[in-house]
Amino acid sequence: MLITRATEYAIRAVLYLAKQPTGEIVLKKDICRTQDITPAFLTKILQPLIKAGIVGSQRGVGGGFYLARTPDRITLLDVVEAQEGPVYLNQCLMNERACDRDVFCPAHGAWRHIRGEMTRVLAEYTFARLAEMEEKNLEQLTEAPTRST
Repeated sequence: MLITRATEYAIRAVLYLAKQPTGEIVLKKDICRTQDITPAFLTKILQPLIKAGIVGSQRGVGGGFYLARTPDRITLLDVVEAQEGPVYLNQCLMNERACDRDVFCPAHGAWRHIRGEMTRVLAEYTFARLAEMEEKNLEQLTEAPTRST
């Protein structure tokens, strides 16, 4: 399973917004420039996030985008589901009647368990946590000793 490029970029855009002061409206061009996303693609990926109540938008002069919730109340699962829909690993998990074998198939139980664990872990990662992790990673990069040749 691979997340789509749209979901990857949506995560980057939300993370960028999460690092801004609370309630700050960010210009579209600034998100595009810093996250290397084209304006048309950014518009496309933000629409599901707006619909899901993750991102808000303001039109007109001084308009742009902002987080509709605090970063500690937005998870990776929220963004993935806004972009991709519910996380399913197999057809048999989408509908109870999708497979006649689900009552005895050992893979069905495994898929259900794996899906549960995956959604649980995605829900553990808030954007506040991700922003903090990024900051620490960047600090480590700048503190890393350089090797002389």
